[in-house]
Amino acid sequence: MAFNVKERGRVTYYYGGDAPTLSALVTEKLDGGDLKIYFAGITGGHSAKGVLNRDELVTMTPKIEVELVFRCWEKWLQEAEIVDSIGKIDFVEVHAFASQPKGPDPRMDPEGFIAEQKRLYTEYSAAYSGFFRDHMGHTGVPSRFTVHVVDFPDKAASYEFYSVGIYQPALHK
Repeated sequence: MAFNVKERGRVTYYYGGDAPTLSALVTEKLDGGDLKIYFAGITGGHSAKGVLNRDELVTMTPKIEVELVFRCWEKWLQEAEIVDSIGKIDFVEVHAFASQPKGPDPRMDPEGFIAEQKRLYTEYSAAYSGFFRDHMGHTGVPSRFTVHVVDFPDKAASYEFYSVGIYQPALHK
């Protein structure tokens, strides 16, 4: 996708379409050439399938979804010509919206539903910390990580993320 770009003073908006609902990325110029980056909310389900042009739809699999979210953000950073790798971003905050399990039905199988919740939370925690360990080892880890349990439009995904990061060019010369 080629982004439309709108600059207003220290802030730049990267968005698609003529009448966007939101921007995929918003950057804020900081002193010393650093860039604060606001990443739009995205899931590892239908959202990632579309952004990454994947054939496979991932459903309720945090181990895969977490990495797909970061790969979508990385693709946007590349398309916006900000950086070539998400590994150059120091994430300050990450917010996630956790989905309730799509099955089993809690009215028909309450114990199965609780077990599925536990599986998702356990896998999600391992996937998130594993991604930072395996792909972001030289950066810090966010000081804030918030998870809200809600329902959201993507009926395949187990989580939706949005975040704030800093690109510090002086660290990557």
